[in-house]
Amino acid sequence: MNFLRFAVRRLLEMAATLFVASFVVFGAMYLAPGSPAGFLLSGRSASPAALQAINEQYHLDDPFPVRYLRWLGQVLHGDFGRSLTYRTDVSRLLADRLPVTLTLVAMALLIVVVLGLALGWIGAVRGGAADSAVLVSTMVAVGTPSFVAAVLLQGLFAVRLGWFPSGGAGQGFADTVWHLTLPAVALALYLVGLLARVTRSAMLDELGSEHVAVARARGVPERRVIVRHVFRNALGTVLTTGGLVVSTLLVCTVLVESAFSVGGLGQLLELATTTKDFPTVQAVALIVVALFMAVNLLVDLVHPLVDPRVVLGARRSAA
Repeated sequence: MNFLRFAVRRLLEMAATLFVASFVVFGAMYLAPGSPAGFLLSGRSASPAALQAINEQYHLDDPFPVRYLRWLGQVLHGDFGRSLTYRTDVSRLLADRLPVTLTLVAMALLIVVVLGLALGWIGAVRGGAADSAVLVSTMVAVGTPSFVAAVLLQGLFAVRLGWFPSGGAGQGFADTVWHLTLPAVALALYLVGLLARVTRSAMLDELGSEHVAVARARGVPERRVIVRHVFRNALGTVLTTGGLVVSTLLVCTVLVESAFSVGGLGQLLELATTTKDFPTVQAVALIVVALFMAVNLLVDLVHPLVDPRVVLGARRSAA
């Protein structure tokens, strides 16, 4: 019952936050210099009648609250408007490009989780030279921005060695994985270092705790101590970084997709921002915000299941 109330409350909070985010997303583009009419005219001079026709077609002369409420009503019905750049429905653009971005993020997240947890485990448990190697490698990873990693990986493995394609998203499962391997590694590199350091720190804290000393004194096998008493308890701390990890992946896709010409939401957002394609920018930004909030909600719901010491809603009440 507590879980149900907590879930309902978080869903209501998510809906309220999305409403505020939609207002910010819709209004932010109108603060930038330029206008959609200027882009549609491509710098050409136009008569007042032609300019008025464009403004009427896209409702650019309507008061801001009217434009926002009209747009919000359309969004609630799944209609994000019509792209000024592609001259097609934004919903169709999203349907074509969203799977590519989600696949890229999923591949990068898999790399982050597997390598981040493994390196953190090795550094905390083995210590010595292994721990030093983990600290050095994670320091390099954390200090390498995604766009730098993209350029280096593309130059070495795509251009020089020819092991992977230099761009595109591929077709079919195997071809898509092959095309997205380098972008996924570039996207994941920084977060692998971050998660490894968080995991290592959390496990070291647990290794020095009293309950671990008691378990060892009772003769519990070391492997069981590490898995059940150290890693399991440290996993709650690691899980709290889940929202940060996914949000960073979603933001950095803009740079990585552009570098590899992947053709996902990130590249679409970059082009739409450059061309003042208001409907497309607003739709992509709102979807990214919604995905980020959904991940945070999932983390909040899963955290008490992973770490029984956490009470539902305690994180928020403590904040």
